[in-house]
Amino acid sequence: MQSRERVLKYHEERRGTIQVVSNVSVGNPGALSLAYAPRVAEPCVGIGNDPNLVNRYINRANTVAIVTDGTAVLGLGDIAPIAVNAILFEIFGGVDAFPIWLDIKDLDKMAETVRLLQPSFGGVNLEDVTVAHAFGIEESLRRILLVPVFNDDQHGTAVVIGVALTNALRITGRKIHEVRIVFNGAGTAVISVAQHLLAVGGQDIGLVDRRGLIYQRRVGISSPFKGSIAQVSNWERRVGDLEQALLGGGVFIELSAADALTLNMMKGMNPQSIVFALAKSVSESWSVLALEAGAQVAGTGRCNVSSPIHNVLGFPGIFRRALDAGEREINLQMRLAAFQASAPLISESEMRDDYIIPQPMDRPAAPEVAALAALEPGGATRNISAKWDIAYCRHLVNEVLGMNERFSKRRMAFEAV
Repeated sequence: MQSRERVLKYHEERRGTIQVVSNVSVGNPGALSLAYAPRVAEPCVGIGNDPNLVNRYINRANTVAIVTDGTAVLGLGDIAPIAVNAILFEIFGGVDAFPIWLDIKDLDKMAETVRLLQPSFGGVNLEDVTVAHAFGIEESLRRILLVPVFNDDQHGTAVVIGVALTNALRITGRKIHEVRIVFNGAGTAVISVAQHLLAVGGQDIGLVDRRGLIYQRRVGISSPFKGSIAQVSNWERRVGDLEQALLGGGVFIELSAADALTLNMMKGMNPQSIVFALAKSVSESWSVLALEAGAQVAGTGRCNVSSPIHNVLGFPGIFRRALDAGEREINLQMRLAAFQASAPLISESEMRDDYIIPQPMDRPAAPEVAALAALEPGGATRNISAKWDIAYCRHLVNEVLGMNERFSKRRMAFEAV
């Protein structure tokens, strides 16, 4: 069976990848009266008298709204707001996430719609939002919401690329301030990753858009966000296209268009180069070809390789911490703490040129990320320890795994009939 047919059959048989299941057993009239009328009135009255009890009596404190307008789905463009990652929140962080598909292109209307939904959720994750809207909607929601707002396409990707690059540099024996880092593209994800790498010590960073290298006061920079990154990158004001930008470069990072970097371009990079081709459509064999062409470390974002650079390593644990502590925001300090938590999850003896970051199925990652994020001050409204958060996250993840296993057995039994 062809790969495309297999994927479509997988989703058709299940009608998606998430479902709502009961959190309690309702097997007799007494249990039903506790879950529903008349006894359910008790928590309702309690919340009415003290709205702060909402997170004690209902599941709001463990829920995230995945808000999307579908304008930038997996690099495929504006194809409809349907592709979101709710299952990843559940499997890797024990977070109940729900897709909220908005048929809205106006930023103000989108922000107001999410504000009206705020009572139902403990946090908001922005997903698959186009470059033109991503920064603007995030800033608007941060101003008007009392729950944490996150964009895993930007900040989750930044954390994980930071981890991958840190470990790749450990292999090559260099520090981040010693290498020139070149990005292909200047969209919201690239800008967020560049800002993160600057925050962790990067000094020589260049972004290449369709007009070439970006630099301060370059003609044609209309976006204020691109103008902002231009002020803190490419200090030497180098000019040229991607091939020229890579001359003497030590690190290449690609997030959008696949195949922008040719193997011939790599010859102009410094020895011990590091190349990350993270566009969704990059080929499965790309890392092998890059290593053969001279790169010392190569990585892609594909889940079916040995060490995918995938943001699932970061955002479930980050949200786990934010929800458990009742955070009002997920700030830079928390994201940096998550980055610092993730890099040591692979020991020096385990690392190699094609294994620089924990695999997505290495489930201990999320609890560790949550715990280290807990060490940084945010806007927490509940005092929890790192030790508690590790244990709680592991409990939830194991609970989800057990539920999935039982569901799979039931499905197999049904299909056998």
